[in-house]
Amino acid sequence: MAAQNDFSIPIPENKPIDEGFDYSQRGQWLRAAVLGANDGLVSVASLMMGIGAIKHDVKAMILTGFAGLVAGACSMAIGEFVSVSSQLDIEVSQMKRNVVSNEESEVKKMPNPMQAAAASAVAFTFGAIVPLLAASFIVNHKVRLVVVVAAVTFALAVFGWLGAFLGRTHVVKSCLRVLVGGWMAMAITFGLTKLIGSSGL
Repeated sequence: MAAQNDFSIPIPENKPIDEGFDYSQRGQWLRAAVLGANDGLVSVASLMMGIGAIKHDVKAMILTGFAGLVAGACSMAIGEFVSVSSQLDIEVSQMKRNVVSNEESEVKKMPNPMQAAAASAVAFTFGAIVPLLAASFIVNHKVRLVVVVAAVTFALAVFGWLGAFLGRTHVVKSCLRVLVGGWMAMAITFGLTKLIGSSGL
Protein backbone atom coordinates (compact mmCIF):
# COMPACT_ATOMS: atom_id res chain seq x y z
CA MET A 1 0.00 0.00 0.00
CA ALA A 2 1.33 3.42 -0.93
CA ALA A 3 2.21 5.84 1.86
CA GLN A 4 0.22 9.07 2.36
CA ASN A 5 1.62 12.56 2.83
CA ASP A 6 -0.08 15.53 4.50
CA PHE A 7 -2.03 16.31 1.30
CA SER A 8 -3.32 12.73 0.85
CA ILE A 9 -1.26 12.23 -2.34
CA PRO A 10 -0.13 8.61 -2.80
CA ILE A 11 3.64 8.21 -2.65
CA PRO A 12 5.00 5.03 -4.28
CA GLU A 13 6.98 2.87 -1.89
CA ASN A 14 10.39 1.26 -2.57
CA LYS A 15 11.12 3.47 -5.54
CA PRO A 16 14.75 4.60 -5.69
CA ILE A 17 15.30 8.31 -5.85
CA ASP A 18 18.11 8.10 -8.39
CA GLU A 19 17.86 5.33 -10.93
CA GLY A 20 21.25 5.17 -12.62
CA PHE A 21 21.75 3.64 -16.03
CA ASP A 22 22.71 -0.06 -15.95
CA TYR A 23 25.86 -0.19 -18.05
CA SER A 24 26.05 -3.96 -17.74
CA GLN A 25 23.08 -4.20 -20.12
CA ARG A 26 24.88 -2.04 -22.63
CA GLY A 27 27.91 -4.31 -22.28
CA GLN A 28 26.23 -7.16 -24.16
CA TRP A 29 26.13 -5.43 -27.52
CA LEU A 30 29.14 -3.26 -26.76
CA ARG A 31 31.30 -6.35 -26.28
CA ALA A 32 30.33 -7.75 -29.68
CA ALA A 33 30.78 -4.42 -31.47
CA VAL A 34 34.15 -3.56 -29.92
CA LEU A 35 35.42 -7.11 -30.36
CA GLY A 36 34.35 -7.18 -34.00
CA ALA A 37 35.83 -3.80 -34.86
CA ASN A 38 39.12 -4.46 -33.08
CA ASP A 39 39.40 -7.92 -34.60
CA GLY A 40 38.75 -6.58 -38.09
CA LEU A 41 41.23 -3.78 -37.64
CA VAL A 42 44.04 -5.84 -36.11
CA SER A 43 43.69 -9.07 -38.08
CA VAL A 44 43.41 -7.45 -41.51
CA ALA A 45 46.17 -4.95 -40.75
CA SER A 46 48.40 -7.80 -39.54
CA LEU A 47 47.69 -9.80 -42.70
CA MET A 48 48.57 -6.80 -44.84
CA MET A 49 51.73 -6.14 -42.84
CA GLY A 50 52.69 -9.79 -43.20
CA ILE A 51 52.33 -9.81 -46.97
CA GLY A 52 53.97 -6.38 -47.07
CA ALA A 53 57.03 -7.86 -45.36
CA ILE A 54 57.84 -10.00 -48.40
CA LYS A 55 56.01 -8.33 -51.31
CA HIS A 56 56.16 -4.70 -52.42
CA ASP A 57 53.17 -5.00 -54.75
CA VAL A 58 50.26 -2.90 -53.52
CA LYS A 59 47.80 -5.18 -55.37
CA ALA A 60 48.93 -8.22 -53.37
CA MET A 61 48.58 -6.27 -50.16
CA ILE A 62 45.08 -5.04 -50.98
CA LEU A 63 43.86 -8.46 -52.15
CA THR A 64 45.20 -10.07 -49.00
CA GLY A 65 43.44 -7.49 -46.87
CA PHE A 66 40.18 -7.87 -48.79
CA ALA A 67 40.25 -11.66 -48.46
CA GLY A 68 40.87 -11.23 -44.74
CA LEU A 69 37.93 -8.83 -44.50
CA VAL A 70 35.47 -11.22 -46.17
CA ALA A 71 36.71 -14.33 -44.35
CA GLY A 72 36.85 -12.56 -41.00
CA ALA A 73 33.39 -11.00 -41.28
CA CYS A 74 31.89 -14.39 -42.15
CA SER A 75 33.78 -16.06 -39.30
CA MET A 76 32.69 -13.42 -36.78
CA ALA A 77 29.06 -13.64 -37.90
CA ILE A 78 28.95 -17.44 -37.75
CA GLY A 79 30.78 -17.59 -34.43
CA GLU A 80 28.54 -14.98 -32.81
CA PHE A 81 25.41 -16.66 -34.20
CA VAL A 82 26.41 -20.05 -32.80
CA SER A 83 27.44 -18.55 -29.45
CA VAL A 84 24.29 -16.48 -28.94
CA SER A 85 22.07 -19.33 -30.19
CA SER A 86 23.58 -21.58 -27.53
CA GLN A 87 22.98 -18.89 -24.92
CA LEU A 88 19.38 -18.53 -26.11
CA ASP A 89 18.78 -22.28 -25.89
CA ILE A 90 20.09 -22.34 -22.34
CA GLU A 91 17.92 -19.41 -21.23
CA VAL A 92 14.79 -20.84 -22.88
CA SER A 93 15.38 -24.21 -21.25
CA GLN A 94 15.84 -22.55 -17.86
CA MET A 95 12.61 -20.57 -18.28
CA LYS A 96 10.73 -23.80 -19.10
CA ARG A 97 12.15 -25.48 -16.00
CA ASN A 98 11.07 -22.49 -13.90
CA VAL A 99 7.52 -22.72 -15.26
CA VAL A 100 7.33 -26.47 -14.58
CA SER A 101 8.53 -26.01 -11.01
CA ASN A 102 6.15 -23.05 -10.52
CA GLU A 103 9.01 -20.69 -9.86
CA GLU A 104 8.72 -17.04 -10.71
CA SER A 105 11.08 -16.11 -13.53
CA GLU A 106 12.17 -12.60 -14.28
CA VAL A 107 10.93 -11.33 -17.63
CA LYS A 108 13.85 -10.11 -19.68
CA LYS A 109 14.81 -9.52 -23.26
CA MET A 110 16.09 -12.70 -24.85
CA PRO A 111 19.31 -12.66 -26.90
CA ASN A 112 18.91 -12.38 -30.66
CA PRO A 113 21.40 -14.57 -32.62
CA MET A 114 20.79 -12.89 -35.98
CA GLN A 115 21.19 -9.42 -34.52
CA ALA A 116 24.42 -10.40 -32.78
CA ALA A 117 25.78 -12.01 -35.95
CA ALA A 118 24.96 -8.98 -38.08
CA ALA A 119 26.46 -6.58 -35.53
CA SER A 120 29.71 -8.57 -35.35
CA ALA A 121 30.04 -8.81 -39.13
CA VAL A 122 29.36 -5.10 -39.65
CA ALA A 123 31.74 -4.09 -36.86
CA PHE A 124 34.47 -6.35 -38.27
CA THR A 125 34.00 -4.85 -41.73
CA PHE A 126 34.26 -1.29 -40.45
CA GLY A 127 37.45 -2.13 -38.62
CA ALA A 128 38.97 -3.93 -41.61
CA ILE A 129 38.25 -1.06 -43.98
CA VAL A 130 40.71 1.21 -42.14
CA PRO A 131 43.98 -0.49 -43.20
CA LEU A 132 42.59 -1.19 -46.67
CA LEU A 133 41.83 2.47 -47.30
CA ALA A 134 45.15 3.53 -45.78
CA ALA A 135 47.12 1.33 -48.19
CA SER A 136 45.05 1.87 -51.32
CA PHE A 137 46.51 5.17 -52.49
CA ILE A 138 50.17 4.87 -51.42
CA VAL A 139 52.60 3.82 -54.16
CA ASN A 140 55.85 3.74 -52.17
CA HIS A 141 56.15 0.47 -50.26
CA LYS A 142 57.82 1.78 -47.09
CA VAL A 143 55.56 4.79 -46.88
CA ARG A 144 52.56 2.50 -47.35
CA LEU A 145 53.59 0.35 -44.37
CA VAL A 146 54.09 3.43 -42.20
CA VAL A 147 50.72 4.87 -43.21
CA VAL A 148 48.95 1.58 -42.44
CA VAL A 149 50.52 1.43 -38.97
CA ALA A 150 49.65 5.08 -38.32
CA ALA A 151 46.04 4.66 -39.47
CA VAL A 152 45.60 1.50 -37.42
CA THR A 153 47.12 3.18 -34.35
CA PHE A 154 44.70 6.08 -34.63
CA ALA A 155 41.71 3.77 -35.16
CA LEU A 156 42.71 1.57 -32.21
CA ALA A 157 42.93 4.63 -29.98
CA VAL A 158 39.47 5.75 -31.14
CA PHE A 159 37.96 2.30 -30.55
CA GLY A 160 39.57 2.12 -27.13
CA TRP A 161 38.23 5.54 -26.19
CA LEU A 162 34.77 4.75 -27.57
CA GLY A 163 34.55 1.50 -25.64
CA ALA A 164 35.61 3.23 -22.44
CA PHE A 165 33.20 6.13 -23.00
CA LEU A 166 30.17 3.95 -23.70
CA GLY A 167 30.96 1.56 -20.88
CA ARG A 168 32.04 4.30 -18.44
CA THR A 169 35.42 2.65 -17.79
CA HIS A 170 39.00 3.96 -17.55
CA VAL A 171 39.92 5.62 -20.87
CA VAL A 172 43.73 5.42 -20.66
CA LYS A 173 43.70 1.77 -19.65
CA SER A 174 41.26 0.88 -22.43
CA CYS A 175 43.29 2.72 -25.09
CA LEU A 176 46.62 1.26 -23.97
CA ARG A 177 45.18 -2.23 -23.93
CA VAL A 178 44.01 -2.15 -27.54
CA LEU A 179 47.07 -0.22 -28.77
CA VAL A 180 49.63 -2.60 -27.29
CA GLY A 181 47.68 -5.61 -28.50
CA GLY A 182 47.41 -4.23 -32.01
CA TRP A 183 51.07 -3.25 -32.23
CA MET A 184 52.17 -6.67 -31.00
CA ALA A 185 49.98 -8.48 -33.53
CA MET A 186 51.30 -6.43 -36.47
CA ALA A 187 54.93 -6.65 -35.32
CA ILE A 188 54.84 -10.41 -34.75
CA THR A 189 53.11 -11.08 -38.08
CA PHE A 190 55.51 -8.81 -39.95
CA GLY A 191 58.60 -10.26 -38.25
CA LEU A 192 57.73 -13.93 -38.61
CA THR A 193 56.62 -13.55 -42.23
CA LYS A 194 59.81 -11.65 -43.02
CA LEU A 195 61.86 -14.38 -41.34
CA ILE A 196 60.13 -17.21 -43.18
CA GLY A 197 60.26 -15.32 -46.48
CA SER A 198 63.99 -14.65 -46.17
CA SER A 199 64.67 -18.34 -45.47
CA GLY A 200 63.45 -19.22 -48.96
CA LEU A 201 60.41 -21.27 -47.93
